[in-house]
Amino acid sequence: MLLPDYDFMSDTTEDTSTRFVTFITPSLKRFDLAITATHRFYGKKLVTELQSGKTAIIGPDDLEEEGYLAFTFKLNEEEAGELAQFLYFVVGTVNFTD
Repeated sequence: MLLPDYDFMSDTTEDTSTRFVTFITPSLKRFDLAITATHRFYGKKLVTELQSGKTAIIGPDDLEEEGYLAFTFKLNEEEAGELAQFLYFVVGTVNFTD
């Protein structure tokens, strides 16, 4: 199959590590997450909420951004705060490799 009109900006393959975690918060909100570590995104993690299919590239700076998790994952303020509490332990520090 030929793709003569496609202008590829990037096409790479790499080994990644994915953590699957399911938990229920104190407010009884259930999260089913896939957290993928990759060499891309400057050390940030690719976080997918499997129930909704919503995905975001998240690092510690994003967790400090007011309303970011609520907007991205369509959560109320309490649910976003509980998710942030968990993600602080997962995303770690960002490593700039470039």
